[in-house]
Amino acid sequence: MDVADELSVNAAIADVIRQHGRVDVLVNNAGMMPVGVTEAYTVKEIEAQFAVNFFGAVRTDRAVLPHMRAAGSGVLVHVTSLMGRVVFPFFGVYSASKFALEALAEAYRYELSSFGIDSVIVEPGPFPSNLLPSSPEPSDHVVLKTYGDVAAIPGRIKEHSNDGNDPQNPPQPHRVANAIAQLVEATERRPLRTVVMPEGMDFGVQRLNEAVAPIQNDLLRALGMASMI
Repeated sequence: MDVADELSVNAAIADVIRQHGRVDVLVNNAGMMPVGVTEAYTVKEIEAQFAVNFFGAVRTDRAVLPHMRAAGSGVLVHVTSLMGRVVFPFFGVYSASKFALEALAEAYRYELSSFGIDSVIVEPGPFPSNLLPSSPEPSDHVVLKTYGDVAAIPGRIKEHSNDGNDPQNPPQPHRVANAIAQLVEATERRPLRTVVMPEGMDFGVQRLNEAVAPIQNDLLRALGMASMI
């Protein structure tokens, strides 16, 4: 399934329904991670990245939700990132897509609560993956030249991305899969956000989530929508 292609998404979900009659869980995990001078990415390049990281989830969510609402149950899992909550320089395009995905997932959380459907967010830390090695480079070289030495920083970030990892106890990406499995198997109301960090790392995402949640919940109460919390 190509999440950047609506026909492909709809065909894949229709095939699942033909074979199984229902969709219980959707995991939105497709993603690209541009790392570079943000200004040097063209609008076309940013649109291509959002087509996967954000609109891919929009397409797949919309494809499964009619079936989940008809069944009165379902789980939407949106895999974002610590960079969906905090911003690192040179990850601006990636962060923008993940911030957008966080907002989409949280809106669904509230709007779908009366249908027995959970929308949840998983925020992984810097686990080893193919995201950095396959990072799309920005193509506006005219802009890059104006950044001087700063333009070389993204390359150094990629080159040293694994520095500091303990070779005897490297980060375990399967912890993210385990967290998703636990959310899927839960029988009670699932937490909106689940942070999964490599051992010994703390980027403050959990503390940020805990600080923001009461403000968001107070807003819903003020709007008379406390039942959606």
